[in-house]
Amino acid sequence: MTSVTQKMAIRGRFLDIQNTVSQAAQIPEHTRYIEDGLLISENGKITWFGSWLEGQTQLTDNIQVNHYPEQLIVPGFIDTHIHFPQTEMVGAYGEQLLEWLNTYTFPTEMQFADKSYADKIAQFFVNELLRNGTTTALVFCTVHPQSVDALFEAAEQLQMRLIAGKVMMDRHAPEALTDTAQSAYDDSKALIEKWHGKGRNLYAITPRFAPTSTPEQLQKAGQLKAEYPDVYVHTHLSENKNEIAWVKELYPEQNGYLDVYHHYGLTGQRSVFAHCVHLEDHEWDCMHDTNSAIAFCPTSNLFLGSGLFPLNKTWEKQVKVGLGTDIGAGTSFCHLQTLNEAYKVQQLQGDKLSAFESLYHATIGGAKALDLDDKLGNFNIGKEADFIVLNLKATALQQLRQERTKNIEDALFALFTMGDDRNIQATYIYGNKVYEQPL
Repeated sequence: MTSVTQKMAIRGRFLDIQNTVSQAAQIPEHTRYIEDGLLISENGKITWFGSWLEGQTQLTDNIQVNHYPEQLIVPGFIDTHIHFPQTEMVGAYGEQLLEWLNTYTFPTEMQFADKSYADKIAQFFVNELLRNGTTTALVFCTVHPQSVDALFEAAEQLQMRLIAGKVMMDRHAPEALTDTAQSAYDDSKALIEKWHGKGRNLYAITPRFAPTSTPEQLQKAGQLKAEYPDVYVHTHLSENKNEIAWVKELYPEQNGYLDVYHHYGLTGQRSVFAHCVHLEDHEWDCMHDTNSAIAFCPTSNLFLGSGLFPLNKTWEKQVKVGLGTDIGAGTSFCHLQTLNEAYKVQQLQGDKLSAFESLYHATIGGAKALDLDDKLGNFNIGKEADFIVLNLKATALQQLRQERTKNIEDALFALFTMGDDRNIQATYIYGNKVYEQPL
């Protein structure tokens, strides 16, 4: 396991959003930019943050200062929906959701019955997150408990904050990938006891989606949530119109797709629903009333042709939302690329997505969606020291563009439009540098 650096200091240009807000228009007044700043962390937590001029007096001879004069330092990116077993099938051609699951996803996930295989992919996955500046993620594993063990073990080595869980799936899937209502309950319960709250690991009860769980299994998932109220719920909702029609056939007694989960006690403060592209008005109200959250996944919604997510509606309806890469239907681990697509999704609906709002969703907004905004998402004192160093000029074209930027907002927007993994110069987890861009 990576040991926590007792005390470390970073000097450079810092940008974050100091508080959560209720409207996008409020974000600029809560945006903090320090041209020459200093961050000090001790035992993984931020103990001092402010200007270099003020902060120098806090430094003693034994504290090494890492100085990034040209770069931009922001809180680590937070991914609110991603599948680690689908890492190797990104860019699988040409299907919509239901066909894509059967053709590509299920055959890929079968391999995770083998723990050594799961270990190998988990290690690759965690490294890929770090290489792309993601420091926290809410992750789907497979139906196999060993896939959860593999992921948490890989994260634990770096003291990385991950939320993950075993998929619950007892119908409409290959036999090799199904469990039962009881075995899903038993396995999930054992994994909660083993991993939830151990170090920085957190557990999520994870029914794949309503069509692949019987009512009996969803009842068991709800029972688990009642027994362990501080664990998460992570599933899919209203991604695709054929999927929604299928749910209504399978669960005719319920008032639509979300009501299926709500009926079984699976909505709430730590419940995160991926996609939500086609929610009905009463479902938006239910999301708000239950304090549930949405993971907005622009690259996968475009790739699978699912539709355009109405991001502005989350502000209108006061529903928490974070950003998800949704690997492997999503096409990039990188939040910079994901935000590039998110902007275009809003443009297609006649809406705008500013640079500061983009940063909000990728950091403190994502933390709020995961009920972790007291721990993560900005540089406030006491927060966990997860942050990334961005090189704004990683390519010749970016350098040319950045030379012409008018202010920090313009520079950030250019980065979100043109950026990728090459812009991530360094990633820090819990005060430790765990990744650095090779020279």
